[in-house]
Amino acid sequence: MGRRTAWVGTSWKMNKGPAEAVAAARALAELSIPPHVQPFVVPPFTSLKDVCSILRDKNILVGAQNMHWENAGAWTGEVSPPMVKECGAALVELGHSERRTYFGETDQTVNLKVLAALKYGLKPLICIGDTQEEYAFNVTNEVLARQVKIALHGVKAHEFENILLAYEPVWAIGEKGRPAEADFVQNCHEQVRQTLIELAGEETAERIPVLYGGSVNLENAPHYAALPDVDGVFVGRAAWPVAGFKAIIESIAT
Repeated sequence: MGRRTAWVGTSWKMNKGPAEAVAAARALAELSIPPHVQPFVVPPFTSLKDVCSILRDKNILVGAQNMHWENAGAWTGEVSPPMVKECGAALVELGHSERRTYFGETDQTVNLKVLAALKYGLKPLICIGDTQEEYAFNVTNEVLARQVKIALHGVKAHEFENILLAYEPVWAIGEKGRPAEADFVQNCHEQVRQTLIELAGEETAERIPVLYGGSVNLENAPHYAALPDVDGVFVGRAAWPVAGFKAIIESIAT
């Protein structure tokens, strides 16, 4: 078996207006990407088309931060799958804990969005995670299994290989988050992989990237990425500066 691809991504969240995003994308376009590494960035909607255009011929995928499940209609403030696709995006981030906590996202709406993304040829990057309370009550594995099973309900056999998952403990993300222990992360990813095997079979499940996110930085990123069931990292503020993103990519490549 050849060396697996390590995914390294970051969402800019509500940062980098159009001018700053374009400058960052141009700097990203100059990076030399090591073999076996697949980087991606997820800019705000205001910059999605520009960033996609700048990185179109580079080995850096671009994604949207959210998406509605309908392809058109009276959904004020929403963005449809065809709109995301027309901007040039390759993937779409779905179910982030901030969307779940503050904007009413549910497992069921994530499922609708996953199916819509696949229909329009977008890779859904499905974020899953346990809250501090769920972690304290030791139901992390049950929570992750539920989120994965509902998110992937109705996904056809040939579509599973277009899926990306990112385990992000809610208690580990943000400025006040604390990095999770490596053994805990590996156990969670192993359990997620078992759920994927149940849904898609072992051969397919092994090819579905499961990333880790949550207080990932330059120091701990290589350690997380080296875990047997971790296929890369989804990084927050440590990767917002292009220099930080570059350093994390290089640390994982080596």
